[in-house]
Amino acid sequence: MSARLTPGDEAPAFTLPDADGNEVSLADHKGRKVIVYFYPAALTPGCTKQACDFTDNLDLLAGAGYDVIGVSPDAPEKLAKFREKENLKVTLLADPDKKVLDAYGAYGEKKNYGKTYMGVIRSTIVVDEDGKVEHALYNVRATGHVAKIIKDLGI
Repeated sequence: MSARLTPGDEAPAFTLPDADGNEVSLADHKGRKVIVYFYPAALTPGCTKQACDFTDNLDLLAGAGYDVIGVSPDAPEKLAKFREKENLKVTLLADPDKKVLDAYGAYGEKKNYGKTYMGVIRSTIVVDEDGKVEHALYNVRATGHVAKIIKDLGI
């Protein structure tokens, strides 16, 4: 498990396939702020709620200069199903090797019902126009999280 990021850190560079298999890099968004959020699994209730919240607020966030990217360990095919089923507008990226999840401190030890296991830590990292971490939020809740980000960012 890698260390968590803190404001001022350089955001780790990445290139991952999107739901259509196209490569998307953090560098593609240079000059814009990017909200990169990490979630455990497409097509699950909490992750669906979070992705729908981001989609519902995408125009507001884009108008304030933010792009939104969701990253999970799912395969691109599953992300495509997720996007179609829920009519999602956010960019969804596949990280089956969990290298980007790990680099962002969003993969590690979790506890659930007394059991300890390795998994995705629901996290949101806000990256500024220069590729630096502006906000690093870990162990966030799926519900109400987008409203909190909007409030915290002063949008």
